[in-house]
Parts: sequence; structure tokens; C-alpha cells
Amino acid sequence: MLRAGTVADPTTLAFGEEHMTYTLYSSLGSGGFAVEAALAKASAPYTYIEIDTANQAHKQPKFLKINPMGQVPAMMLPDGTLMTESAAMVIHLAHLFPKASLAPKPGTSAHAKVLRWMLFMACNLYEADLRYYYPARYTTDPAGADAVKAAGAAYMDKSFPIIEAGLDPYLAGKDLGIADVYLAMLTTWAPQPLKSAKFAALRAAVVADNVYGPIWRRHGMVT
Repeated sequence: MLRAGTVADPTTLAFGEEHMTYTLYSSLGSGGFAVEAALAKASAPYTYIEIDTANQAHKQPKFLKINPMGQVPAMMLPDGTLMTESAAMVIHLAHLFPKASLAPKPGTSAHAKVLRWMLFMACNLYEADLRYYYPARYTTDPAGADAVKAAGAAYMDKSFPIIEAGLDPYLAGKDLGIADVYLAMLTTWAPQPLKSAKFAALRAAVVADNVYGPIWRRHGMVT
């Protein structure tokens, strides 16, 4: 069942795009958190539709017509173009709304850092997280699920320290951006609490932000 969520006020949309509306299909605590955070920071009008994954709504025909992979988040652009993959969505929004300062200016070294870390997180941390929590997706042998899960945990153990070393204090330098919000989200999904002062400070900065903080709390993200 698709349940309509909150709709942002279209009058808050910046940059002269008064008739543009985004539709975000997501579930609380999923990767859609970062996408919603980017939309809100950009003051883009959007409809949030909660997909009840606990009751398998993402596997129902109605949602599979939107995303045949049966995964959230998915986002419909104002012109009807469908986007999947949360990292792609936040990168797109950062390009589309430069005045929101979601990421540094394209072509700069700081922007290169953001691209590096966004792809690093999507390919390593997010993927390892999926292996840990959804091992059955990665093997046809039920007896192999525990090994897949262990491999996911080990890959997170390897990857988190690498990106932690890139924080100074944020991934692109002194300004909190959407890549940092994405990383803060991923740290909450670690199988065991991460004992890192840098990660703790990062989450605190996201929670303290007047736009990101309320969305973080609504999604039930841990600090």
C-alpha cells in the first residue's frame, strides 16, 4: 500500500522552478533519508510516499511498476523520469540546485573529493551493508548466507576507517554537504557501534542542522 506523506510547500522552491515537483518513494530509516534531506535543503517541493517495506509493499505490483527491482528509494523527477540509486539521486540534486550548497562547484578539486567518496560509499559501504542485512540476495545456497553476511561485515570494517581518514572535518573540507549526510546515515547502519570521534562529530553536525536534523529524527536515525 502506498501512503501519501507530507508535501512540501511549492512556494518554497528556489531558482525559478515554480512548477517542478518531485515524488520520493521511500521508507523511514532507508537510503531515502539522504535523498529527502537533499530535497529539503534545496527547498524543492516534493511528495514523500512511505512504502511499508515491513509489510512487503515494495514487492507488490503497484510499486514494482515504479521500480522493478522492488527497492527503495525511488524518485520521480518533475518530467516523469524515474531515478533509482540514492547516491545518483543526491548527486543529481546537488548539480541541479547549486545555490543549496549540497556539494562544491563541479570541476573543483573539492567536487572531485565528493564524487570519489560518494562512489566509494555506494560501491563499498552501502553494498557491504546490503550483504550483511540481506545475505539471501547474494547466494542461491541457503547454507552460504552466514558467509555472505560475515563478508559484508568484514568489508565494512575495512571501508569505514578509509573514509574516516578523509574527514577534515568533512569530506570536502570545512563545509557540511550532502556527502557527509550520506556518510552519517551509513554509520548508523554499521553492525556494531563505530568507536570514532570523527563519526560522532559528523552525526552531531547533521542533527544540529536546522534542515537535516528534523528529517534525521523523523527517520529514527541513531546518534
